[in-house]
Amino acid sequence: KNDGMIGNIYSMGLALQALEATAKFYAPQKWDCAQAFSVVYRHDYRQPMAIAQVLPALVGRSYLAAASLDCTTSASVSPGPQQSPSPKLDAPKVDRALITVHYAIVNKLQGKHFSYAISVRVPDGSTLLKVLQVAEQEKPNVFSFRTEYTSWGPMVVSIHGLAANPDDRTYWQFLSGSDALQEG
Repeated sequence: KNDGMIGNIYSMGLALQALEATAKFYAPQKWDCAQAFSVVYRHDYRQPMAIAQVLPALVGRSYLAAASLDCTTSASVSPGPQQSPSPKLDAPKVDRALITVHYAIVNKLQGKHFSYAISVRVPDGSTLLKVLQVAEQEKPNVFSFRTEYTSWGPMVVSIHGLAANPDDRTYWQFLSGSDALQEG
């Protein structure tokens, strides 16, 4: 995309690794590495799998280069006096302002069609999962949902009793306006 995004935020790490590892094959064409990395730098990665895929690109290596890594020559790193101590884990929690999120669920594909909307208040910076949880607390008969844990974190597999179905290739898509969310 013109903003540096390659696929979505989940595919960025592997895409950056692939482009770095195969750069000599794309000599006549240039890709804007700095623009792609700026997308990565702006994103707050929280899922372990996404971090594991983007980290090699950030340190200038790829999974393909791992086979040639010589670990016997690595120097161990010990903290020196010039390094600052780690941040305290018991730092005071900062209250964040509440924001209003307008959340709607729409099914026009299968079974009994439905469309419901609700406005919920959540702390600024909340995850989509938090929005779903608050909506479910306020109207459990309408905004119920179910998740399954994956290596990418929890994945929504059912909303309002309608489950995703790999055989039918159906799933729940999350949008902000008409744009698909890069990360749930």
